[in-house]
Amino acid sequence: MQDTPEVVVLRLGHRPGRDDRMTTHVALTARALGADRAVLVGETTQAQETVDDITGRFGGPFEVTVTDAYRPMLRDWEGTIVHLTMYGEPVEAVTPSIRERHRTEPLLLVVGAGKVDFEVYDHADWNVGVTNQPHSEVAALAVFLDRLFEGRELDREWADAERRVVPQATGKRVEEVDD
Repeated sequence: MQDTPEVVVLRLGHRPGRDDRMTTHVALTARALGADRAVLVGETTQAQETVDDITGRFGGPFEVTVTDAYRPMLRDWEGTIVHLTMYGEPVEAVTPSIRERHRTEPLLLVVGAGKVDFEVYDHADWNVGVTNQPHSEVAALAVFLDRLFEGRELDREWADAERRVVPQATGKRVEEVDD
């Protein structure tokens, strides 16, 4: 998010056919709630195209890339690694420490789809559980980002937007942005 070190979401374990919408939603949630970019692992070209389209229409900055290999990113990351998992420490207990670290270091948020290799747990500076119950990685990411940014991401400015949603009590309203 603006004026802070980079936040990158690394989406692991994409299962083609089964996870297409979920992977797209992970990246869209990352974009909407303050992350700077998402790295999608596997055959996720459709998700990348969808997120690029949304970013083009509703603004950025936000970048999404696709890779086949996540291990080099984990191994070489120069900053803090947070793995969102239901087996982790409670989000409310560790977010203040993570937020403090993020003031000076980039943050890599790792979210999985299926079973995550133990090496991810091992590389993480924090394994964080939004709840210790089975749930969606999209929900975990949304809750964590909101806690990290303390709601500031909700008032974010979007550069180069072609359209913007106009909040209202009922109905839907989308306007073209005047340059």
